Amino acid sequence: MTALPPPPLPAPTSVDAPAPASLAELEAREITAWFGSHQVLDRVSLTMPAGGITALIGPSGCGKSTFLRILNRMHELVPSAKLAGEVLLDGEDIYDPGKRLIDARRAIGMVFQKPNPFPAMSIRENVLAGLKLTGTKMRKSDKADLVESCLTKGGLWNEVKDRLDAPGGGLSGGQQQRLCIARSLAVRPRVLLMDEPCSALDPTSTRVIEETMVELAQEVTIVIVTHNMQQAARVSDQCAFFLASHRTPGVIVEHGDTRAMFENPQDSRTADYVNGRFG
Repeated sequence: MTALPPPPLPAPTSVDAPAPASLAELEAREITAWFGSHQVLDRVSLTMPAGGITALIGPSGCGKSTFLRILNRMHELVPSAKLAGEVLLDGEDIYDPGKRLIDARRAIGMVFQKPNPFPAMSIRENVLAGLKLTGTKMRKSDKADLVESCLTKGGLWNEVKDRLDAPGGGLSGGQQQRLCIARSLAVRPRVLLMDEPCSALDPTSTRVIEETMVELAQEVTIVIVTHNMQQAARVSDQCAFFLASHRTPGVIVEHGDTRAMFENPQDSRTADYVNGRFG
């Protein structure tokens, strides 16, 4: 009589490990924007790939920062502002009337040009501030883990772990900007928008922020406005070159792989700009 093989063991399961958030693609379609009667963007379309860094480059006044603010519904905060077009997060329009503003802001975070920590709040309270704004409830022990995780991802933990109750406004400029990055990460955004985050920082702080961006791109899609061509070349996977002529709104002249745009641009205006001949 032949012995039957033992039944296979059930596959091990994990009930404790949370599912990682999926990387998100952001797509702008035919974005046209106005401030009052002044048109600032004309039918701008751009796909920002999941898990990549997209740099928006171009001279001042061509609509880059306006476009960035449209990507998480900040444009509508200006009373005279209007726009047409769609912004799709994984295929769903964040401007759909059925979508809540708070959900768009939670999914698409923002870091501004000038560091803006809450000066009266401690470092710990600054990181957790977004939870209050979004109404997120969390146990005290989980908050401690979140603070450490976000400050680590922001490249700041080792510098502040022994003084979490010190005022956030007492940090250096570069540290304040990294604190703002950590604060943005606390609500677990899928996209992080950065408007010239290094323009007010020294070269050492800029290098740390750039290293932080590259590491963060493994888990969050990043879109950055920068006037620093060397920075765009160092950190981004793709670039979009914006340009506005006299009395005409901003458009994207060229976009694509960063290396290709810097080494072999298809438009002579792109070549002139990335090589410093204007702007």
